[in-house]
Amino acid sequence: MADDLTLTVTLRPAALDARRGIVRLHPEVMAALALRPGDPVRLTGTRTTAGIVAKAESTAGRGLLYADDLTLGNLGMRDGGQVTVTPVPVTQATRVTLAGPAEVVAVVSPEMLRLALLGKVVSAGDDVSLLPQDVLPEAGHRPLVEAARRSLANRVGYAWTSTLLSVIEVTGGDASLVTMDTVVAWQNGPAAGVSPARPEASPSAPASTDPDVPPLSLDDLPGLRAQAKELEELLDLGFHHGEVLAKLGTRVTLGVLISGPSGSGKSALVRAVGAAVGAEVRTIWGPELAALTNNAAAARLREISREVRTGRPAVLLISDVEALAPREEPGPISTVFRQVLADTLADRTAVVCTTSRPESVDPSLRAPELLSVQLTVPLPDSAMRREQLGVLTRGMPLAEDVRLDEVAGRTPGFVAADLGALAREAGVRAALRVVGAAGESSEVVTMADFEAALDVVRPTSMAESTLEVAAVTLDDVGDMAEVKQVLTESVLWPLTYPDTFARLGVSPPRGVLLYGPPGCGKTYLVKAIAGTGKANVLSVKGAELLSKWVGDSERSVRELFRRAREAAPTLVFLDEVDALAPARGQGTDGGVTDRVVAALLTELDGVEDLRNVVVIGATNRPDLIDPALLRPGRLERLVFVPPPDADARTAILRASSKAVPLDSSVDLVELGASLDGFSAADCAALIRESALAAMRDSLEATTVTAANVATARSRVRPSLDPDQVAWLAAYAESHQP
Repeated sequence: MADDLTLTVTLRPAALDARRGIVRLHPEVMAALALRPGDPVRLTGTRTTAGIVAKAESTAGRGLLYADDLTLGNLGMRDGGQVTVTPVPVTQATRVTLAGPAEVVAVVSPEMLRLALLGKVVSAGDDVSLLPQDVLPEAGHRPLVEAARRSLANRVGYAWTSTLLSVIEVTGGDASLVTMDTVVAWQNGPAAGVSPARPEASPSAPASTDPDVPPLSLDDLPGLRAQAKELEELLDLGFHHGEVLAKLGTRVTLGVLISGPSGSGKSALVRAVGAAVGAEVRTIWGPELAALTNNAAAARLREISREVRTGRPAVLLISDVEALAPREEPGPISTVFRQVLADTLADRTAVVCTTSRPESVDPSLRAPELLSVQLTVPLPDSAMRREQLGVLTRGMPLAEDVRLDEVAGRTPGFVAADLGALAREAGVRAALRVVGAAGESSEVVTMADFEAALDVVRPTSMAESTLEVAAVTLDDVGDMAEVKQVLTESVLWPLTYPDTFARLGVSPPRGVLLYGPPGCGKTYLVKAIAGTGKANVLSVKGAELLSKWVGDSERSVRELFRRAREAAPTLVFLDEVDALAPARGQGTDGGVTDRVVAALLTELDGVEDLRNVVVIGATNRPDLIDPALLRPGRLERLVFVPPPDADARTAILRASSKAVPLDSSVDLVELGASLDGFSAADCAALIRESALAAMRDSLEATTVTAANVATARSRVRPSLDPDQVAWLAAYAESHQP
């Protein structure tokens, strides 16, 4: 067994490990150092830092240490440097103090920060990210880490994944592990995890009166007036008109459950209504309490209940209540929470719980004596987003060219928090422009600033989207006029003109199946549709939803369509759909795909309406798909994407060479006619290879000549299989409407 080893550090850009403090070693290297997955190591380069070890693939280099860019920065090294790896004993961090951007410190509580750092090894002077260490999490803390992820996205916005914090001080050792017993604090700010024996040292306890939150007016909540009116009437009746209820021999239960997408304004709604009825609002973030031990959480719950039951009008606001009362595997804290909830409501104190995942909340909370009133905050439509933008930009000096109607139309799936982030980003862009111009630019926010902000701010509900929507439209797709017309009618019209379908009393098509030979542009068509229709896009490969664990695959399907509904108008792209939904009764996987097909059929044509969501499937084996998925009301439009003919190949070559300086000797018409058997992808590859051939001739080349194209033509071969093309053409002929 070696005491340490010197290895070559290499950048590992895998999203799974990125900025989580994970380093990977070959299994034999781990054995030589007597390391197990999850053990801490000291890393010595130009600087000394630490990380958590995980296994690399068996094909990885034995002399390599795989790390992310954040670890390289903490080492003060570049890719390819020499790093000494030393095993260190597991030491718990007693206290960790951090510094970060002011806007992050203001909205991220120390309790939430501790969950983001949970399971990471930190050293003084390092940079750390807010991305939870969920590669090797402790099993019992997985729900808390997931809750922290959702809340961070809600409070910080889409930029939470790239925010970096500085570790100012670590007590407990140079390479210390952050646990639930670690005191985590902001520099010169509040701390989480301080001993209950010294409550005065913890200015940010799980419950607060929100002293720093400015009072909200109901006028600041456009689109939520109906929910605000219902909640205001209930609280006003319960707080101020008890004698009327007594005379009528009845009473009200002031328990309310508000559900809606993260960042849609649920907590702001409660605070505004509380101010309107003259009630004090106390807040609890559910995961903060759930992170405590059962005894500590129960004691804190009872203490909070006693604090708010003063006889004066008060509202106890509990955010992310599913952490305290989960539907699956409820723990002892759930029982205590229900009892405290009942006692608090019995004293005529209002309890309002919020959640963005109502399906994960314990159904027993909705009993008549508990959370008997349920309100839903919807995803804002274009008109509501326009109102919200008007409120969010009231204090901004807007230029005359700013068109908020257009901004609202280009932000499908955005909730109030996302629109706020968009307005802030536009303001920052304007400030940078003014500062850079040294006083020569007017201090106003222009439409160009909003355009720049739209490029970087994405809706929270789309944070996990796997398809990068390129700046292309159907006009950029060479030829395929008939296919583009069918897709325009079947996909773009339902997403762009839902009111027209409603006015004519017809339901829009629910889904489309694109089928054709590989490389003929099915995925590119979907990207072009997304760019044309200004819709959010959720993309998933067929096999990505399949899991060996019973119930996981169906849950993944339900989660996919739940996100699609929240982000509507949405285009759901199921690539290689034949792997996801094969004909039932023929699998050898224990019925996994059969259950996935059933879940897909339920989502596409079930009781719950799929409004403003269009599904596109893509495959080169349409015969393998379950026939029930292809009937009307599901993937009802079958669109054959044929291999390109000579004219289509010419159009594809022109589209692919828009940015390529072709010499006048290159005849694209003649070239397209000679590429028999080439797919769209082959044509694009030929243009790329031609440009590379020009570079091989001379790195100073300014144009791509016919000779370069001829060289590329000898290298790029057609990929279409004539037998497969003939079979697909026959299938299309037999399935014409």
